[in-house]
Amino acid sequence: MKKIILLFFLTFTSIATFAQRFAFVDSDYILKHMPEYAAAQKQIAALTDQLQKEVNAKSQEIERLYKAYDADKVLMTADMKKRREAEIADKEKEVKDFQRQKFGPDGDLAKKSDALIKPIQEKLMKAIQGVAESEDYDMIFDKNSEVIMLYANPRYDKSADVITRLGLKPGVFAK
Repeated sequence: MKKIILLFFLTFTSIATFAQRFAFVDSDYILKHMPEYAAAQKQIAALTDQLQKEVNAKSQEIERLYKAYDADKVLMTADMKKRREAEIADKEKEVKDFQRQKFGPDGDLAKKSDALIKPIQEKLMKAIQGVAESEDYDMIFDKNSEVIMLYANPRYDKSADVITRLGLKPGVFAK
């Protein structure tokens, strides 16, 4: 009988020793509560609109050149046609280069977005780490990341705790 009780005790304590505490957060929900994130999104949208207008203006210039070329084509010599076609091709290349420079993965928009969003992400990560450490969690998952979460008990959702740690009010979305 003593051996069974001892075995039961050792089994129970070893399971408790290996138990890990998990929680999850909803980063989209948290970011909606952060006014600086909304402001950054507005700045990025404004820059996107501005750059797109520049691309559209350049594209309209190319369209104008095409129309002028078509209208004048019958009156041009072969050499004049080649020069106009080269001019149009150069303008098209210029627009493509501009788009890549502004909208590409290493473009101005991506750099500005990184500059605005990275400090917010760092602030969010520090708050998540603070919640994890203060509440003794071993792991905290992001509900919106690549990790597949088939079930999440709402009592383990620590999003509101992270929002509180950021000094914001949970349940009230920022505008």
